[in-house]
Amino acid sequence: MRLFIALDIDDAIRERIARFVEGVSGFAPDARWAKPESMHVTLKFIGEPPEPAVDQIKQALATVVSSAADIHFRGYGFFPTAKSARVFWIGVEAGPELAALAAAVDAKMASLGIPKEDRSFSPHLTLARGAGSSGSPHRSKTDAPNHNFHRLQGKLTALSTPDFGTMTARQFFLYQSQLSPKGSKYTKLAGFALQ
Repeated sequence: MRLFIALDIDDAIRERIARFVEGVSGFAPDARWAKPESMHVTLKFIGEPPEPAVDQIKQALATVVSSAADIHFRGYGFFPTAKSARVFWIGVEAGPELAALAAAVDAKMASLGIPKEDRSFSPHLTLARGAGSSGSPHRSKTDAPNHNFHRLQGKLTALSTPDFGTMTARQFFLYQSQLSPKGSKYTKLAGFALQ
């Protein structure tokens, strides 16, 4: 069972993003585009823990104390670089509450033996992954200039910076990810309130 911890996004923002994707996805037809219903902001990827660990994870997450976070969805970018783009994402702007939540989640998971993140938290919302490439945002030795998103990048330069709105995250979720040829399906296993 593949697990991760994430924030859901408000329906109004999800709809604005879906309309944006409808307008630009034809410029990167070979990319794997995220379904609007599966969009989220990842706080921590856990991986595939043994089945008995799921209850321990839920119990640990229930003890996270953190504040609600205002989050603004604006702009876009490419991981790891524009020339070697593997991932197309929307920017997430937030105050210190979001980074504090990610750190608190990371610390609770580390107490269960789940490795801590070795990079600083970089919130984003993934829209698409290049065909046949890893979805990892980090640089790898195999990165090379590619054309996964070349036409899309040209189209985006002609548009104004997209602004999808602001929401307040009042809870976070433990998700299960099920991989299939049609893409990943995400199921909420538990929710946890923020103060």
